[in-house]
Amino acid sequence: MNALPIILALALPVAAHEHHDDLTEVQMNAPVDSVLWIHMALQAFVWGILFPMGMVLGMTKSRWHVPLQSTGFVLTFGGYILGHSHKGRQFPASAHGTLATILFLPILTQIVLGIYLKLHIHEQSLRPWAVKLHGVVGKAYPVLGWVQMLFGAITFRGYCRGGHINQCLAHYIMGSGFIAYGVIMAILLIVGENWIRRTGRSPEWWDSWVILLWGIVNTFTEHQGGSWSVKDMQHTIMGVLWWAGGAMGVFLSRNNNRSVVPGLIIALTGWAMSEHAQALMISTKVHSTFGWTLILAGISRIIEICFIPSKVSNPASDSDGDTHSEHTLAGDESNSWDYSGGFFAKGSGPAKAGKAFRHFPPFLLVTAGLLFMSATDEELEFVHDNGMDHVTYILIMFSFAFILYTHILFLIHLYATSGRNASESTSAKTVENIEMLPHGINGPRWYAPVPNGEVETPITAHIIGEDED
Repeated sequence: MNALPIILALALPVAAHEHHDDLTEVQMNAPVDSVLWIHMALQAFVWGILFPMGMVLGMTKSRWHVPLQSTGFVLTFGGYILGHSHKGRQFPASAHGTLATILFLPILTQIVLGIYLKLHIHEQSLRPWAVKLHGVVGKAYPVLGWVQMLFGAITFRGYCRGGHINQCLAHYIMGSGFIAYGVIMAILLIVGENWIRRTGRSPEWWDSWVILLWGIVNTFTEHQGGSWSVKDMQHTIMGVLWWAGGAMGVFLSRNNNRSVVPGLIIALTGWAMSEHAQALMISTKVHSTFGWTLILAGISRIIEICFIPSKVSNPASDSDGDTHSEHTLAGDESNSWDYSGGFFAKGSGPAKAGKAFRHFPPFLLVTAGLLFMSATDEELEFVHDNGMDHVTYILIMFSFAFILYTHILFLIHLYATSGRNASESTSAKTVENIEMLPHGINGPRWYAPVPNGEVETPITAHIIGEDED
C-alpha cells in the first residue's frame, strides 16, 4: 500500500503521452519490437487471468485477495509504461489507448477503497457502502479487461476503421454477448442454485427478458436509413423475432415454470446465420459453422430442459422406502446418496450423465461467440490472403473455446474451494461435484422447477451421519 504515491508519480506523466496522429506507412508497418510483445503478454496475463482470480478470491474473502490484486496493480502500471515505450510499429489514436487511460479510474478507486477498508473505520456508516462499491468495481474488472484486450487486438491489426465500424460492432458485441450468456449459464448450473431459488424465478425467465430487450434494441438499430439491403432486412427481422419470442418466453416462464423458448430462439438465430450470404467462400463456411454451433447450443438447451432428469434422490425419503416422491429420480436405483470424502455424491446413472450434459449448452455458446467474433470481413480477408482454409481456422477457434471454457470452470472451482468456502471443500472435490456439497443438497438442483419455498424434508441428520433408530 505504500507504493501508491510511487504509482501515481509514474502514472501521471505516462498518461500525458499522446499517440501520433500523422503516421507514415513505414511507421504503421514497421516490425513489432520485443517491448510491445511483452506489453501484450503481460496485460493479457494480468487482465485475463490475475484480476479475475483476484475478483473470485475477494468474493470468498480469501487472504490471498489483497496480495494478488496488489501484484496485478503493479504489473498493470508496468505494462502501461511498456505500451508507451515501445519502438518499431506505431499506432494511430484508438479506443484502446483511450480506455487504457480511463482504466486508471477503477484501478485507483479499488486501491483507495482497499486501503480504507483495511483501516476498519466508520463501521456503521460509510464502511458498508464502501464494501458494496468495492465489490461492484471489482466485479467489473473481467468485463473491462475483456473489452480492453479486444480493443488491443483491433488496434494491433488496424481493424474497424472507416466503413468497417458497424460490422465490427455487430460481430464483437453480439459475439461477446453469446460468451457472456455461456459464462452465466455455467455459473448457474454449478454454483448458482441458491441464488436461483431465492429469486423465485426460473432461469428461462431471466433469459427471456434479456432476449426481449435486446430484440427491441436490434429492431431499431440495424437499418441506418436509405434503401433496405437484404442484410438490413435479415438483421431487423431477427430483432423482431427476439422481442416477440422473448415476450412469449417471459409469459411462459412466469410462476417458476421452465420454457424452451430461449433455446428455440437461439436455434432459429443459428439457422438464420448459417444461411447468411457472404462475399468470400471462407466467410460463408465460418458463418455456417457459427450458425450450426448456435443451432446445436439451442437444441441442447431444449434437451436439457425437457429430457435430462431434473429430480434428485433424497436420503430422507429413500430411508422411508419412498422411491416415487417428487425428489426421487424414478427407476434409477443407482441414484443414491453416498457420504464419502466429506461431501455427498451420487452414483452412476441418468442423473450423473445429465450433470455432464449440462456443460454442453454453455460451452457451445462460448464457442459460437468466438466464431462470430472471428468472422468479420477484415479478419477473414486476412486469413484468406495468407492461404489458410476454413477448416484450420475454425479448429483454431474451437481450440480457443476449450481454453476459455476451462478457464471459466477453473474460476468457478476457485470460488467453491477458496476463502470462506474452503472449509466446505475437500481435496477430492472437482468442478463436477461442487453442486454435491452438503449445503446444496437440501432441495432440487437449479435446473429443476424451482420451488418458491424451502423443501420440507430435512436431511441434516444424514449430512452429519446421525442414525434414526
